[in-house]
Amino acid sequence: MKNIKTYLYITLFTFVFNSCKEEAKKVVKAEPVVFKKEGELSIFKQKTDSVIASFDIEIADSEYETQTGLMYRKSMKANRGMLFVFPDVAAHSFYMKNTEFPLDLIFIKEDMTIANYHENAQPLNESSLPSAGPVQYVLELNAGLVQNIGLQPGDSIAYKKL
Repeated sequence: MKNIKTYLYITLFTFVFNSCKEEAKKVVKAEPVVFKKEGELSIFKQKTDSVIASFDIEIADSEYETQTGLMYRKSMKANRGMLFVFPDVAAHSFYMKNTEFPLDLIFIKEDMTIANYHENAQPLNESSLPSAGPVQYVLELNAGLVQNIGLQPGDSIAYKKL
């Protein structure tokens, strides 16, 4: 009987000891999200039809891409942007959750003219940034570019996929 008790104590001790032992923590290293040029976009002045700016763009046209956008990135070069292409023409609203640098958001109608924009959207802010009406596209650029290029509602864009 004494041997059985000793055996049970040793077994219980071994079980408890091994289950409390911390395993080496596995470090999961997230790969940084990098820019992938998928197209080129130009912005035109309404009255003169002259090009006022051109950008290399990523195109977000799947549900995952439109929901993720520029989240989890530290910055974006000045000559780059992200164009969101929605399958529907509707009022769309954005926010800056998990976006780590300020942006200008440009809402674009189905006919490629600028409807409205929000300047200097602040990083990590979850306040709603809505379009002023139905739009099919949204262009995200670094904050300050709307003012620098003198963008106005009625100006237009053209883009091509690569």
